[in-house]
Amino acid sequence: MLQTVVLALVQSVTEFLPVSSSAHLILAPRLFGWPDQGMAADIALHVGTLFSVALYFRRDVAAAVAGGFDLLKRAFSTPRARLALNLGAACVPVFLIGFFCNDYIEENFRSPRVIAVTAIVFGVLLYLADRTGKTDGAVADMTVKQALLIGAAQVLALIPGVSRSGVTMTAARALGIGRAESARFSMLLSVPTIGAAGALGVLKILTAAESQTLSVPEIGTGVLLSFAGGVLAIGFLMKWLKNSSFAVFAAYRIALGIYLFCIF
Repeated sequence: MLQTVVLALVQSVTEFLPVSSSAHLILAPRLFGWPDQGMAADIALHVGTLFSVALYFRRDVAAAVAGGFDLLKRAFSTPRARLALNLGAACVPVFLIGFFCNDYIEENFRSPRVIAVTAIVFGVLLYLADRTGKTDGAVADMTVKQALLIGAAQVLALIPGVSRSGVTMTAARALGIGRAESARFSMLLSVPTIGAAGALGVLKILTAAESQTLSVPEIGTGVLLSFAGGVLAIGFLMKWLKNSSFAVFAAYRIALGIYLFCIF
C-alpha cells in the first residue's frame, strides 16, 4: 500500500505540471527499489487526475460537450462549438499514433536514459517557447490549424519524459497562446486523451492482459488519492501562471535530466 500512496502522490503533483508524470511514475519504483508497477497501473492513476480536471474545469467541460451537440446540429460558429472542434482536432494525431504504437513504446521506452534526454531537451524547448511566445493569445481565438499543431506535439508525449502537459503548453506558447490559457487548453485536452488511454488501461487490468505488481484495490486507492491531489495541483499551477513563467519548471526538467545521467 505504501507504493500505491507514493505513486498516487507523485502522479497528482506531476500530472499537470509540465514535468512528465509518466516519467516520475517510472522513476519512483526504481529509486525506492520497488518492481515497476506497469503502464496499465500508470494509466489508472492518470484516470484519478482526469476526474480532477473534470471537476476543476467543469464549466469548460460542460461547454465542450454542449459544443459537440452544436456541431452535430451544424452550428459551427458558437464559442462552445469551436472549443469542441479544437479539442477534437487536437486529439486526432495522438489517437492514431497511440493506437498503433502504444505496445512498442511500452516495451522500448520505459528507460531512465530516455527520460533523461527528453527531460532536458523538452525543458529547453519549454523555456524558449515561453520566453519568446506572446502572452495575449486566448483559447477562444484558437484556430483549428493551431489545435492540430498542438495535437501533433502531443504525440511526442507518448515517449516518457516528454510530458503531455509540458509539450502541449510548449506548443501553445510557441503559437502565441497566453500562459494560463495554454495551461487551460492543455488540461482540457487531457480529458479525452487520458480518458481514451485510461479505458485501455482499465481493460488491461480487468482482463489481466498485463501483469501487475499492484492489486486492483490498491490501484483504486491510488485513483482516489491522485484525484484529490490533482485538484490541489491544478489550483496551484493556475495561480502560479497568473504572475509567473514556466522557467522554474524548465529548470527542474534540466536538473532532473542531468541527475538521471549521473545515477543511471
